[in-house]
Amino acid sequence: MSSFLEFLQSNKHKTFRPKKKFSPGTMRYNLHKQAVATLHSGVDLKAAVRMPANENLDDWIAVHTVDFFNRINLMYGTIADACTPATCPTMSGGLKYEYLWQDGTAYKKPTRLPAQEYITKLMDWIETRINDENLFPTSMDVPFPSDFRQTCKKILTRLFRVFVHIYIHHFDRIVQLSAEAHANTLYKHFYFFVTEYNLVSTKELEALKDMTNKLLACQGPGKPR
Repeated sequence: MSSFLEFLQSNKHKTFRPKKKFSPGTMRYNLHKQAVATLHSGVDLKAAVRMPANENLDDWIAVHTVDFFNRINLMYGTIADACTPATCPTMSGGLKYEYLWQDGTAYKKPTRLPAQEYITKLMDWIETRINDENLFPTSMDVPFPSDFRQTCKKILTRLFRVFVHIYIHHFDRIVQLSAEAHANTLYKHFYFFVTEYNLVSTKELEALKDMTNKLLACQGPGKPR
């Protein structure tokens, strides 16, 4: 796992968006550090997503949602040069899955976009929300809004679609970078987290069901057998 975190760190210049950070000294910063330390320890990923005793679930979900945004952002940055309107004219996952963009403001109806544009808008959309103090308060004295978990479900569902596109259309690029073990580790961590807390629907996860089953059957985070 440490090599995975080191890989992301070494490629941080390729990040698609500035990294969201927690303020040092805050409870959520400490929770973030605790989660990262658990990953560094090499603990089983399924165990790593379980919330520590006496912690607040909304805090745990907030920390992981931001961390997954940062890391998936970095992963996409490593292959972004291969994801162009010419190579990826739609935001798709093979022939069966296509994702249309809708944000309720500029795009009131589901709209077909090139993958690069879709992901750009997606990252902008997420960044706006995780930087919104009303949605992701940084002070422990400010409660999370009533729709906080629903917001996180939507964020994580859309981040899952980035995995779908990368795995189906750009995994050869990941392999060229010798980063498949890192990508698989990130995906497994994400998958265990969202299924542990029911944050991405089973229907949505169907897009990578076969690959997920192979990954979970493997020993370790490497390439599926």
